[in-house]
Amino acid sequence: MAETKREIERKYESDGSELPDLTGVAGIAAVLDRGVAELDATYYDTADERLAASAVTLRRRTGGSDAGWHLKFPVEPGVRDEIRVPLSDTVPDEIAALVRSRTRGAALVPVVRLRSARDVRHLVDADGALLAEASVDEVSAERLNRAGGSARWTEIEVELADGRDPAVLAKVDKHLRKAGVRPSASPSKLARALEETGGARPRTAAPAPPVTAGDHLLAYLREQRDTIVECDPAVRRDVPDSVHRMRVATRRLRSTFRTFGAVLDRAVTDPVAAELKWLAAELGADRDQEVLADRLSAALDEIPPALVHGPVHERLSAWAKARHGRTRGHLVAVLDSARTLALLDTLDAVLADPPLRKKATKKPDTVLAGAVRKDLAKVAALVADALGLPPGHDRDTALHEARKKAKRTRYAAEAATPALGGPARSLARSMKSLTTLLGDHQDSVMARHTLRELAAVAHAAGESAFTYGLLYGREEARAAAAERELPRLWKQIEAQADL
Repeated sequence: MAETKREIERKYESDGSELPDLTGVAGIAAVLDRGVAELDATYYDTADERLAASAVTLRRRTGGSDAGWHLKFPVEPGVRDEIRVPLSDTVPDEIAALVRSRTRGAALVPVVRLRSARDVRHLVDADGALLAEASVDEVSAERLNRAGGSARWTEIEVELADGRDPAVLAKVDKHLRKAGVRPSASPSKLARALEETGGARPRTAAPAPPVTAGDHLLAYLREQRDTIVECDPAVRRDVPDSVHRMRVATRRLRSTFRTFGAVLDRAVTDPVAAELKWLAAELGADRDQEVLADRLSAALDEIPPALVHGPVHERLSAWAKARHGRTRGHLVAVLDSARTLALLDTLDAVLADPPLRKKATKKPDTVLAGAVRKDLAKVAALVADALGLPPGHDRDTALHEARKKAKRTRYAAEAATPALGGPARSLARSMKSLTTLLGDHQDSVMARHTLRELAAVAHAAGESAFTYGLLYGREEARAAAAERELPRLWKQIEAQADL
């Protein structure tokens, strides 16, 4: 069974084997010697080192108190999420699945062996509680997968104890710097080993600052592709909001392809957009269920207990769990499918050799602004059409279509913001307000549909349907309020739109 730990640490270069005295650091009452641990770790990656390229590390380690398989994902500088699985001879399936969006079926092979003599110290407060662990690591690295050599170095590592204030690390850092200790130039032992043992893949040069319309769009597309890849392991682990983030990235890619057809050849991007639409729909089965369940649960909690007739809480909870369980298993299968992996490969290929049209070389202020204005005009027409319809199914459908077009306009404005600045940023905010309002309206439509189903099931079981009817009426009122608010919000958007 895997467990996850948030690792917060800082690494330093060391010219010797002694740890500077840390008893003078504020809050640290004592430095306790915990002896030397002998660690032996073999790091795995694809032959072309895809994990290392994205700062992901996978190792099999023996020795110390946490022997096993360790998979680490970067969160921010100095912070990683570490997933631990018990020791085995081969890469565990659950670990292999978490890096599949990066490996795409390529074998995971040993690339580096690191052996470390870790001299451990515990930094404790006046009550003897652990604040952080400091160690001096004497490291020996051996390259395994290429014609490389070996390397040796000594480093200092300070890792925050679980649940402690990161300010502890800042205080230790200040003390170490005063003692002449330098922060490490490498983010991890593996990164340093790959550099110092030779044979490492050359570092990818940072992309040049965007200049043309094509440059700006490609930078935005890369961000969304990277988000999909990075969200994959989080979705598999059921991390909150991960499904939503991945789904939004697919929508942003599709919107960019469709809105900026004058820059990117749609003969090439339309088939990719179709696959992205498929993936978004698969992701949506889970995400929409989460949103609807949260909405109905919150609405039920607002009702006075005296008005809750029958096992409404239990029935709603059972419905949410049953639906979530079905979609979770299906979603993981989708991520593992050849179709999803092929889509990721296709996105890589499009970004490596983008289908740019003539306008891609033009200045972005004209090309991008013109495309966003066209999208905004379509939103205006859809909102006007919806407001001209009487309340009911047809208006609900029209408002949903306006919402989808407003999302596309929002994403287009986001893509153009680095080039167009304030006006595009303002439009993106306005479209977000509009989609929020129309999203609440659509959620009300879906909630009422679900409430009718639950009421029918409850009635058939001989239970009171009163509370479901009460919730239905409240949802109907929320939708009506959104419809009354829409004309005012749209006038405000029209007055501010200046792109």
